[in-house]
Amino acid sequence: MPTHIVTSFSDELENLSASLMGMGGLAEAMIRDACRAVVLQDRALAGHVIQRNGDMQRMQGDCERDVVRLLALRQPMASDLRMVIGAIKLAGTIERIGNLSKNIAHRSLAIDDNDNPGARRSIGRMGQAVSRQLQTALDAYNRRDAASALAVVELDDDIDSHYNALLRSMLVYMAEDPDQLDARSNFIFIVKNLERIGDHCTGIARAVHFIVTGDQMANRHDLTRPAGPGKVGGEG
Repeated sequence: MPTHIVTSFSDELENLSASLMGMGGLAEAMIRDACRAVVLQDRALAGHVIQRNGDMQRMQGDCERDVVRLLALRQPMASDLRMVIGAIKLAGTIERIGNLSKNIAHRSLAIDDNDNPGARRSIGRMGQAVSRQLQTALDAYNRRDAASALAVVELDDDIDSHYNALLRSMLVYMAEDPDQLDARSNFIFIVKNLERIGDHCTGIARAVHFIVTGDQMANRHDLTRPAGPGKVGGEG
């Protein structure tokens, strides 16, 4: 293949990666601002998050068009093919993170200004943990680092701890006043959306691991299972 064609293809792959990182950066900002809107009851900030979801959807569409064009014109193989196919998975997953962040912002608008400030602060802390998980996943993609992708899965324990603690406290809070059940259920939906974002971060990590190694990442319990005789890390 002529050198200029190889160089052009490499540039196109780099541009595609840069677009995905741009989507990821927007997703991080949307998570952060949606949770701040909950904590501070900042309605203007919530509205800004909702508006930015349109930008996220346009960026996803651009990435998908780039992928289709690369597949049609370049016919990539091996690791290049994994990079291009993985981009579709990543773009869709990041867009879903943006959509969940938009939903958190919507829910924040339905919470009374003085309603359960302690729970709102806990949601802020969970949002910070989820944002760190996404940042780690994106960094793993940017550096094509399979080991960092595995670390993202381990961070999910922290997200689960936040989720379980908040869910228990929210169920108690809702039971205290059945007449406020509908209004207080917004807290449950916000916490659940953050937990789902954490799941999507794990999905990004799995996609990164496949892009880099060509292998599917082991299930979470396999990553921590003690190695048996003749095995390393639980794998044969």
